[in-house]
Amino acid sequence: AALKNNLAHFLQKVIPEAEKLGIKMCCHPDDPPYPIFGLPRVISNESDLEYLTQCIDSPSNGITFCTGSLGPDASNDLSGIIKRLGHKFHFIHLRNVQREVDGSFYEAHHLGGSVDMYGVIKALTVEMNKRKAAGRDDYEIPMRPDHGHQMLDDLDKTIPFPGYSAIGRLKGLAELCGLELGIQRSNEALNK
Repeated sequence: AALKNNLAHFLQKVIPEAEKLGIKMCCHPDDPPYPIFGLPRVISNESDLEYLTQCIDSPSNGITFCTGSLGPDASNDLSGIIKRLGHKFHFIHLRNVQREVDGSFYEAHHLGGSVDMYGVIKALTVEMNKRKAAGRDDYEIPMRPDHGHQMLDDLDKTIPFPGYSAIGRLKGLAELCGLELGIQRSNEALNK
């Protein structure tokens, strides 16, 4: 509760200044979305994301939607979060995790794992189409494919930050963009 109060105090001071400057701030959820090493979590589910956006209602106060941070908790309905809070997204991290029975998880391939990436991308395309129809200049939400696996030429390189290999992330980007294009084209065909 104290951490949430501190976050609200911070946002109430910073967001008005960001708004004056046309800056969009966005908070990344805790990773993982449950306490670890005794450290409490502040932003780990839909209720926390709602709290974040309600601390101060401003176009400058938003969310970094990270499927890899929210995905380890099976109770997080990622597509539902997009439907209800997607209008507050300023940035997207797309990665996948495989949940284990004991509550642990590991990085999975972008289109594999426990996160329903098809449902996520479908909900995100709906949100972006709504933004575009409303004339919003931010209808295309910036995205990055997070945490690619080391493969091919990257296997022979020292990667200073695990999960940030070039080829593995490019593979993830190609998969995610292909999925998005397929969903968009299917929607266009249905609307004809």
